[in-house]
Amino acid sequence: MFFFTGSTVSSEKLIHTAFVGLGSNLGESKELLARAWNTLAEFPEITIVRLSSPYMTNPFDMESPHWFVNAAGELRTSLVQEELLTLLLHVEKQFGRTRDQHIFTHQDRTLDLDLLLYDTLIMSTDELTLPHPEMHKRLFVLVPMAEISPNLLHPVYRKTIAALRDELIAGTKNNEVQRLRWTDRG
Repeated sequence: MFFFTGSTVSSEKLIHTAFVGLGSNLGESKELLARAWNTLAEFPEITIVRLSSPYMTNPFDMESPHWFVNAAGELRTSLVQEELLTLLLHVEKQFGRTRDQHIFTHQDRTLDLDLLLYDTLIMSTDELTLPHPEMHKRLFVLVPMAEISPNLLHPVYRKTIAALRDELIAGTKNNEVQRLRWTDRG
């Protein structure tokens, strides 16, 4: 089990709302995403709130014959943002995610857990940028996000997730997003 201790979380733990993007294009992707989401619930610092439907999407910004399954989830946590990112990376690794540090383009992956939003925090460090700097350009993020929280305001663009999705759909060609059900096969 992976626990956090230390001075970064006070004895009066604040509870934060975070949104996570989940993706996979290797293996049984839909099952991997469901298992990863349930794994997050096992950490005492995290309470999962809701998970979108899974969506099949074509590879974006990369060449691959493997289509993705993506979803978005909302959780509550007592972890500060850097700790949450560390936990997400730990879970990715637990599910077989490898990162080739010599390849600077997107790669096929068993599991990708992106920290999209953390409260209304706007920040940028070498390790973490919030909100996720590419989320407003990615239909595979905005469609599942809009399913679970359409009226949520993006802290930088000050538009709802649904409005960002609709703007992107209007200006996007050849970026397929097909809603699935968790109980579907395939």
